[in-house]
Amino acid sequence: MTPCGAVRLSSTVRKNRRGATVVELAVVAPLLFLLIFGMIEFGRLVMVEQILTNAAREGARRGILEQSTRSGVEAAVAEYLKDSSVRGATVTVSPDVLSKAGFGDPVTVTVAVPYNQVSWLPAPRFLGGTNLTAQSVMCAERPE
Repeated sequence: MTPCGAVRLSSTVRKNRRGATVVELAVVAPLLFLLIFGMIEFGRLVMVEQILTNAAREGARRGILEQSTRSGVEAAVAEYLKDSSVRGATVTVSPDVLSKAGFGDPVTVTVAVPYNQVSWLPAPRFLGGTNLTAQSVMCAERPE
């Protein structure tokens, strides 16, 4: 016994603990890596969903204007996505001919991308087959 009441460990007991540490690491490390990669994947999912929402909103803002065209809306969305490093998205605009939309008619822009194309992980395990979609609807601003 030491003066403070603590028991000194012998050198053989310390050597045996080294093996226990390696075993504990072998058990905990896969769970830790799974947790870390899951957080990365879900964080990227939320980030890309927000980017798609903003891109759809930018496209709808362009689409509600009087002289807007479908190609102009698609270009606005593509520019926003390019600046955000998102590739492979599809853009859907409704109505097909924006000049036919009257005052107050809804203009809908939908942006979709497969998660596989925007994941930071080489092989996304949890969200691999997920399609991310965002939609924005605004009322057309046309003269009555």
